[in-house]
Amino acid sequence: MEIAVASGKGGTGKTLIATCLARVLADDNPVLVDADVEEPNAGLLIPHQPIKAWPAFRPVPSIDLNKCTFCGKCAELCRFNALVVLEAEVMVFTELCHSCGLCSYICPENAIDEVKHKIGVIEESDLASGGKLITGRLLVGELQSPALIKEVRESKRLESEIRVVDCPPGTTCPAIESIRDSDYCILVTEASLFGAHDLELSIDATKLLGIRTGIIINRWQGDDGEVGIIAREQGIPILMRIPFSIELAKSYSRGENPLDAMPELHHILQKVIEQVKESVA
Repeated sequence: MEIAVASGKGGTGKTLIATCLARVLADDNPVLVDADVEEPNAGLLIPHQPIKAWPAFRPVPSIDLNKCTFCGKCAELCRFNALVVLEAEVMVFTELCHSCGLCSYICPENAIDEVKHKIGVIEESDLASGGKLITGRLLVGELQSPALIKEVRESKRLESEIRVVDCPPGTTCPAIESIRDSDYCILVTEASLFGAHDLELSIDATKLLGIRTGIIINRWQGDDGEVGIIAREQGIPILMRIPFSIELAKSYSRGENPLDAMPELHHILQKVIEQVKESVA
């Protein structure tokens, strides 16, 4: 079972929930996947011991100018403008390339090969509480993170029965790639107008992907506000409400175990896990 922990905006407590779920599931030997490859920080919040790391690549076109006739078909059909054909040169903009392979497929002269382009690093660690941590780190300057997110999510997939994915915030391509094909998506939000607005966008995304969804309200102060209205209208269950707590915030900011600062959180998250398992059964 794979549980994606996502949010429509940053700062809602998504990584807090993901790391706490990994702690609560420790007896099940979980894999915690940090798919927020542009700003991975799960490892800052849960003790772990690095084991190994390996590079990640994506294919990009390479032009054989000895075969190329500069017909321009590759540039004409590239939806992302990653190729520009000049009189005696073909310019490849790897930062725009989406690695779809169309250019090499349609080239009438077979002048385009795909070569590996390094985009980041994947790290594997042992969690002190039990289980694994898989972290993706996008190289500085790289713009196409979905390819790395996909590879990070595939790592150790066959070796784990339960996986928790800490997703990047928002509803753009990286967030969609991190949620795609999950068994369940937990949307972490806050009872504010900003939180409600971005929650609606996230719900639209999970519905489009056909993924079962539940809501966690963080920093709750006794009123669900617009979030409660959206949940009722969309038919999405509110799995839990985490009360606003200064002690929890202090503990989290120091990288300490949030379950020690708020012991009842352990029991609440156990109930969340039970609800998720019942939903996907």
